[in-house]
Amino acid sequence: MPRGSSKPPEESSVAAELPAETTSASEDELSAVTAHVKWFDATRGFGFLVSDEIDGDILLHFSVLKEHGRRSLPEGAVVECIPARLPRGLQAKKILSIDLGPAVAPPPRAPSTPAERADRQALSDAAGEFEVVEVKWFNRVKGYGFVNRFGADDSSGEDVFLHMETVRQANIGDLQPGQQLEARIAASRKGLTAVEVRLPE
Repeated sequence: MPRGSSKPPEESSVAAELPAETTSASEDELSAVTAHVKWFDATRGFGFLVSDEIDGDILLHFSVLKEHGRRSLPEGAVVECIPARLPRGLQAKKILSIDLGPAVAPPPRAPSTPAERADRQALSDAAGEFEVVEVKWFNRVKGYGFVNRFGADDSSGEDVFLHMETVRQANIGDLQPGQQLEARIAASRKGLTAVEVRLPE
């Protein structure tokens, strides 16, 4: 299947058997290769790499990203990894380096209309003070994600929509699941929305 295409059935069958395989006598460790992220599902904790140096997609499990302080990678990011050939196929055993420079950027935002600007201003006026939230997931390619708010009332843990434009305005780079932010939140027609975010001081 050509690279960059939708997730093929064999990937789904491999993913369904996660968690990742551990080292065993049947493991065939290969030389380090340079690969790029084909896709990565931060919610499910895995994705696939492709490399010109080896045939076949390489399963990437979030567990090998922990030593780099990450739980996900954006599409297009380049990594140097040590793959292993397992009974189920290729799997990244160790990530040696990560380069986020080539990662795919979200599509440019279309110019906003006066009505959209008015809506954002109304949400900003209605938003409360900054409060601590935690990133549930965020996809730069899709251009949005969700955070969870925390508090003493019944709203604790409620999902809050976070748009890429709000992240851009705060000059915040890549967001990771579990990362804490501070956000001003307002109730929109589609639910709770973070209208302004910042990194904790």
